[in-house]
Amino acid sequence: MACEGRVLLLRGVTLLVGFSVCAVVQGQVKGFRRFGHVQRVQRGAASEEQWFTQKLDHFNGADPREWKQRYFVNENFYKPGGPVFLMIGGEGPANPAWMQHGTWLTYAEKVGALCLMLEHRFYGKSHPTVDLSTDNLRFLSSRQALADLAHFHTKTAEDRGLTNKNAPVHATVNFPEYLEVVWRSLASENPECPRLVKKASDALVERLKDPKTHDNITKDFNLCSRLQIQTEMDSAYFLETLAGNFMDVVQYNEDNRGFEGVTGTNITIKVLCGVMADSSLGDPYARYAAVARLMMDTFSMKCLDASYTTNLRDMTNTSWEGPAAGGGRQWVYQTCTEFGFYQSTDSPNQPFTGFPLAYHVKQCAAYYNVSAAQLAEAVAQTNEYYGGYDIRSSRIVFPNGSIDPWHALGITKDITANLPAVFIKGTAHCANMYPARSEDLAQLDLARDHVSLLLQQWLKQ
Repeated sequence: MACEGRVLLLRGVTLLVGFSVCAVVQGQVKGFRRFGHVQRVQRGAASEEQWFTQKLDHFNGADPREWKQRYFVNENFYKPGGPVFLMIGGEGPANPAWMQHGTWLTYAEKVGALCLMLEHRFYGKSHPTVDLSTDNLRFLSSRQALADLAHFHTKTAEDRGLTNKNAPVHATVNFPEYLEVVWRSLASENPECPRLVKKASDALVERLKDPKTHDNITKDFNLCSRLQIQTEMDSAYFLETLAGNFMDVVQYNEDNRGFEGVTGTNITIKVLCGVMADSSLGDPYARYAAVARLMMDTFSMKCLDASYTTNLRDMTNTSWEGPAAGGGRQWVYQTCTEFGFYQSTDSPNQPFTGFPLAYHVKQCAAYYNVSAAQLAEAVAQTNEYYGGYDIRSSRIVFPNGSIDPWHALGITKDITANLPAVFIKGTAHCANMYPARSEDLAQLDLARDHVSLLLQQWLKQ
């Protein structure tokens, strides 16, 4: 699930403030980034990993099994009696670079906070089970993860005196609005950009229908082996992979992620739309292929393996050493058993074609033997459990960026004075969480200041 940079202020003897971490996750990434290597930055004593003894199943008192969960501590700004900031690990490895960078540390310095980051179970080095078999993945859920936080808090409270409370989540099986925001975000750079992308995508779909064109498509997109379209899943996976380049660039457009060791931050909406507008490259289809080659160069890829058969093999590999163990198998399992969030092409108001909801639902059956009915019921249960948009809590900030497609499922208007939204025009995913820089938009600077003032105000209550 995407991070919205939520800030939760939680009451107790000492105040605990929660930040949801922004992760570049193999499972969420649809474009070529997932084929590249994301380096993780290790910096200094504040980034040393520590380990917490955690319960395997918080909801079965007869199960005594335990495991080691990774966490990080930064005490550089802590003053006795100060609040505790908890960075809640997302669906990827906990990056210790966050212990020395990010807006949350600016807040911590102002209020004398202790900073903790707890890695999410089944991601990074936090391995509760011997492998990623579907039977073991039943211990991977947002409810177990929240119970991890509660148990971590309870044990930490012996030294720090903390209490905590949880915030709700809204889930949906089909999420075509994601690609609608991609259209609008591309159009914010150049109104013709999404139209050109749509022409290119439509042209590619037509060519895929004729096997005689497959050799040329193989060459145009520098595929690792000859394109084989034998099922709708083959076609959908290929089309989604290419569209994913635009999806990923839009989602993280101009975010200041360099400190995480992320590759490709120089590729922005402006760059992609510039390629799509370059008539010297040929027709829109040829420009679409040029974008693919640009992304391959960016991630040092010799060729593109866009085979659904390969993907199926990788996603059903249950080893912790498997090609999808970096987060892909785990995150997609959570979408199939809790959240949905499938970014389908079912809306006419978006630039792509060929990967409808049915394609995503079939993956749940292929990877984990989860049926469409089970998926729908799981998402309904998630919303019933967390309350969906019926948020009955207080002192939670909901930042969202207008460029980020995830804002379509976020809170963009104040619910109450103690449940404010911070909608930041022109910014992407978690922009307010990343370190400030001189070229940041004025509205992003104001948003960070606003959150800081809210924190200080609530800490005094």
